[in-house]
Amino acid sequence: MTYEFTTLGALIGLVIAIVLIIKKVHPAYSLILGALVGGFIGCGDLVTTVETMVAGSQSMISSVLRIMTSGILAGTLIKTGAAERIAEVIVEKLGDKRAIIAITLATMIICAVGVFVDISVITVAPIALAIGQKAGYNKASLLLAMIGGGKAGNIISPNPNTIAVSEAFQVDLTSLMIRNIIPAIGALIVTILIATMLSKKKGTMVSSADLEDRETRQLPAFWQAVAGPIVVVALLALRPICNVVIDPLIALPLGGFVCAIACGGIRKFISYAEFGLSKVAGVSILLIGTGTIAGIIKASALQYDVINLLEMMNMPAFILAPIAGILMAGATASTTAGATIAAQTFSGTLLEAGIPALSAGAMIHAGATVIDSLPHGSFFHATGGAAGMKIEERMKLIPFEACVGLTSTVLSVVMYLVV
Repeated sequence: MTYEFTTLGALIGLVIAIVLIIKKVHPAYSLILGALVGGFIGCGDLVTTVETMVAGSQSMISSVLRIMTSGILAGTLIKTGAAERIAEVIVEKLGDKRAIIAITLATMIICAVGVFVDISVITVAPIALAIGQKAGYNKASLLLAMIGGGKAGNIISPNPNTIAVSEAFQVDLTSLMIRNIIPAIGALIVTILIATMLSKKKGTMVSSADLEDRETRQLPAFWQAVAGPIVVVALLALRPICNVVIDPLIALPLGGFVCAIACGGIRKFISYAEFGLSKVAGVSILLIGTGTIAGIIKASALQYDVINLLEMMNMPAFILAPIAGILMAGATASTTAGATIAAQTFSGTLLEAGIPALSAGAMIHAGATVIDSLPHGSFFHATGGAAGMKIEERMKLIPFEACVGLTSTVLSVVMYLVV
């Protein structure tokens, strides 16, 4: 058992990063500074600390490359109107009486095909608010339906957090996505139940002022909208079906290219890709910063002390996976950063304890959706703004969001115990 830094140093570094994030310092800088201070306090010299931080960031490069290319798919789906068309069709087919189900399902599907969870909510929000005003639903029920649907879709999507976890555990991305299908369905059902319950309570209703004038543009047909996602799913499914490996680095941008062709926007494909890159740039930079603190934590005694603590409490080692995902995502208020730090830090420990890589990755990933939307993160404010909610109202939804994430986490643990 060898380590470069003490547990105290790693924890103080993480706390410093959290405080800086709360103080609105950019998360990447917060994590880098937290890693640097944590290394010093953890009894590391300057050279060792910096080298460990750099090594941690270097481990993120393969994930960053795949995330950058995933922006091509996301950008094309948004700019061609494909994501909006998918949402519209689902809402239209299910009708006003099933509006909560439609909104939840639409957000889940859009997120699952590769659009980031916050952008999925922002995309669906205008449609949800319009149908909510018509059907008489309050904002809280509508926003929870979107957020819960996004959480359900997020754990079965080729999104940054999924890519980062699959890289940390060296497991197939498609297999990791498939592993959490049942937990995602559980989260979907719980979201619908809670959102329906909230819709029957008093709350702020959707007003005409909340309904923005949506851009008048001709949306693609449904078959055009789903062409790109179908290509991505088909390519990624080749590995588990017939052992033909198509890396996400190729599958995701190719899906975006097909989407552009199908939607008649091939001439604008470069601008779509640039838009998508602008959306993933922040996540990519965040992951580089995340790598620095993950490197310090991984090289510290923290993981050994946590295992010893679990043994003292007579708790099984696999519990570390969901707990790590929950705590790290809550600390950073980010699914991606939380899942990445947890996976990078504890992957070796979990594998040494005999936990299968796929199960451990799935449990960490699901756990990262429990308290990832705390106020010191951007997701909290982006989603609240999309529904025109005040901070006080938005805060009240956090326990319900946690219930959705906890549902998928518990089911992911059950999947490990049963399979």
